[in-house]
Amino acid sequence: MKKILVAEDNDSNYMLMTYILKNHYEFFRAINGKEAIEKAQTESPDLILMDLKMPKVDGLEATRQIRAAFPDMPIIALTANAFDTDRQQALEAGCNDFMTKPINAAKCLQMIADYLK
Repeated sequence: MKKILVAEDNDSNYMLMTYILKNHYEFFRAINGKEAIEKAQTESPDLILMDLKMPKVDGLEATRQIRAAFPDMPIIALTANAFDTDRQQALEAGCNDFMTKPINAAKCLQMIADYLK
């Protein structure tokens, strides 16, 4: 089963992601960007769902660091910020795609499936 790293500091947002992912993928959590970088290296996820606003290291910087070490790792940005500038910053940091909160379960699962083919 494919493994997904969910980098999310907000408990209620993480609970929603567990509900969406639980019957489809193995998953584990990082509660800040620093932990996301460490878990990307130690746990070898197949894909990362990256919140952009997190403590210690934000999602953009975590993405840059993960991308430098793992150029082919699919990283999908998750954010409450839906502006074009936010999307552009996420893509420039190295995210493959961008999803706005609140997350639509069907769209989320389809996007993940597309990257894990």
